[in-house]
Amino acid sequence: MLPSLPVPTLSRRQVLAALAASGLPAVACSAPRLPRITLSGPPAIVSAPLIHMAETHALAGVAGETAFVSWRDPDQLRMMAMGGKADVLAMPSNVAANLFNRGAGVTLLNISTWGALWLVTRDAHRKALADYRGEEIAVPFRGDMPDIVLQLLAAKQGLDLQKDFRIRYVPTPMEAMQLLITRRVSHALLAEPAVSLALRKTKSFPIGLIAPDLHRGADLQQEWGRLFERKPRLPQAGIAAVGTVRQQPEVLAAVANAYAQSLAWCRAHPLECGAMMAKHIDLLIPEAVADAIAVSQLDTVPAAAARPELEFFFGQLMARNPALVGGKLPASAFYGMP
Repeated sequence: MLPSLPVPTLSRRQVLAALAASGLPAVACSAPRLPRITLSGPPAIVSAPLIHMAETHALAGVAGETAFVSWRDPDQLRMMAMGGKADVLAMPSNVAANLFNRGAGVTLLNISTWGALWLVTRDAHRKALADYRGEEIAVPFRGDMPDIVLQLLAAKQGLDLQKDFRIRYVPTPMEAMQLLITRRVSHALLAEPAVSLALRKTKSFPIGLIAPDLHRGADLQQEWGRLFERKPRLPQAGIAAVGTVRQQPEVLAAVANAYAQSLAWCRAHPLECGAMMAKHIDLLIPEAVADAIAVSQLDTVPAAAARPELEFFFGQLMARNPALVGGKLPASAFYGMP
């Protein structure tokens, strides 16, 4: 044996980071396996890899059992994060920052959803946000993503969301989608896969013999890029570790690695991924998830690498309402493994 070779000069964190970056499973750990690890996410495309991880036992090296549970709205997400009801949660980036700054104990692992917000409309001619001036728009999650993105984009072009539009707030994206499908509103702000599900439900996608009822209107990512003179992508959501699991770097490395591999699998097998997602989330259908995967900007970027784009986004939020991110930019400990 050669116990004095250079390997011991690397810290355990460096070894784990290298394993995660290389795609090799970080399962050779001294700590005992967790009896169970609970993953949680919303009915949005960010949850697809978590569901695949649970279905395929991707964390068998660090946990005896892997389970997925869904959360329905940001209030339930916050309760789960602070109440120890899950170990790893998919969440909007601003919610993660807010929880961290409030001392809730959050470690952001990655940002994976960079573009999944659209205005869905009955009027194919409305392509930019300004085209909806004076119109009623159904918007879910008041004061949270995607409402705050809509507010930023409106303000950047001199529009007031409350004065220049008629905003109809609803509790969840699925309720906004139902209002749209049942013709009680003509426009709704939706995130994938609710966008694709709405189009599928009205037989608007793929285009059939009858003219489609619904259309993709304003692409909020393109609006962001145009108005802020940046790339047309937003650090909208990713996964974060909460609670005691944050002190187990072997587990965090395994989760980060498995999530990246599962996202790659979902992109390569969209229908199979959709079938898995539909098993766990009511109303979803495999075809709508497959459509969503095809049009969403999905890219697993480690939290530390995403920090510049996150801080720009958080800076814009703070300029409007510092409370949206907990009053300040998150410290370095927020980004990645401790």
